[in-house]
Amino acid sequence: MSTTKVNQVKNGAKFIADTAHRVSHDTHLWEARMRRDKVAQTIPEWEEMRNLASQIKKHTLSNLDYYLEEFEKNATANGIHVHWARDADEHNRIVFEIFKAHNVKVVTKGKSMLMDECEMREYLEPRGIEVYEADLGERIQQLDNERASHIVMPAIHKLRGDVAKLFAKYMDSDPDNDDPHYLNSMMRKDMRKNYIKVDAGMSGVNFAIAETGGIVVCTNEGNADISANVPPLYVASMGIEKLIPREKDVPLFVRLLSRSALGFHITQYTSHYHGPREGQEMHIVIVDNGRSERLSTPGYWEVLKCIRCSACLNTCPVYRRSGGLSYDAPYMGPIGIVLEPSYDLHRYAELPYACTHCGSCGNVCPVKIPIPEYVFRWRKILVEKKEDQLSHRLEMAVGAKVLGKEYTLEAAEKLALSALRYMPQSLLNSHLNPWAIKHTNPEPPEQTFRQWYRKQNKDSKK
Repeated sequence: MSTTKVNQVKNGAKFIADTAHRVSHDTHLWEARMRRDKVAQTIPEWEEMRNLASQIKKHTLSNLDYYLEEFEKNATANGIHVHWARDADEHNRIVFEIFKAHNVKVVTKGKSMLMDECEMREYLEPRGIEVYEADLGERIQQLDNERASHIVMPAIHKLRGDVAKLFAKYMDSDPDNDDPHYLNSMMRKDMRKNYIKVDAGMSGVNFAIAETGGIVVCTNEGNADISANVPPLYVASMGIEKLIPREKDVPLFVRLLSRSALGFHITQYTSHYHGPREGQEMHIVIVDNGRSERLSTPGYWEVLKCIRCSACLNTCPVYRRSGGLSYDAPYMGPIGIVLEPSYDLHRYAELPYACTHCGSCGNVCPVKIPIPEYVFRWRKILVEKKEDQLSHRLEMAVGAKVLGKEYTLEAAEKLALSALRYMPQSLLNSHLNPWAIKHTNPEPPEQTFRQWYRKQNKDSKK
């Protein structure tokens, strides 16, 4: 993984300048947000559901050691092989050893953010294991050699024409036919050839039930079902935070998940796996990869409540306009800017500044993660660790001097007013002034507010 700092502003500039892609991206995500609001308003107990889900998650995380052991015991009793991975490298090695032992060469993979986080595909493919993404959006991104740009809709930043041209490169399809039904049929035709020859299937885990030792996977395309049911070997990867205590807790989270993600009443497929089918072998790899450290961090551990619904992405004005690829990280948008710095503070130091402080992400989160508070938390840490931008530190130092005394502030006001009046427009509107790129400088007023107020106050005493 690269250690170069991610410049989200620079990465997003190209997407922002591409009007067609930006408008489509913004429109479709805002429609998902509006559907979420509409469907939530039909449920009188919606806020009660959010509170309850938050409390269940807090309880589970506060007793995680107990529930992990209970889950392992029950899963093993169900005939599932359970493995433990400290980090991404160990996860990838475990998966590879399982495949090596079964002489696996071809794998179909359902959608999994954890596997993307571990860069599992990048680990397996050089070792002779071919991995086919079964999720349509993930497969599009795989063909285009891009990471996912959205947690639920991986290729939402693309237009239909982009997909048509991409498919024409790899399939016998018409590059000028961007009809969604046609494109879906071409992908289905292409992938069915791969499903027949796969040696193993993989998926992520939405919820793991400690009480039963089973897992729940939610998809809208059935990609997890293909990966779990067709091959003779099935491997699921889950983060330790995916646990919920009881089977009767599942409906609550399923009701919240789809409504928060896309504004739909339920996902097309909500699949429960409590053991291998007859003649099949099933493995679950339970992964930490920094989660224990987050769990032990006061004032931050609630980030582990996240159920990966992407509601915070759909509502975020920065994400909607700059696109998910601008974050250059497995997790993007609001949850990404408060999660990724815990993986690599230096590389993702600028992400917490990709925020307008509108607070909408916290308002829509189905499990009430205080994302806005975490944005400020990371900014404070970045300043303390001197990982913030040097220009920001210089600006704050100058600002402290200017705002520290009334006479320095007044002098700065007069200087700014003089600059607006007398500085050449060619300089004010040059590339040296980022404001001028998208804005017109205001007409300079005749006097500052302070000068006006003093005059008004003086006139009132006459």
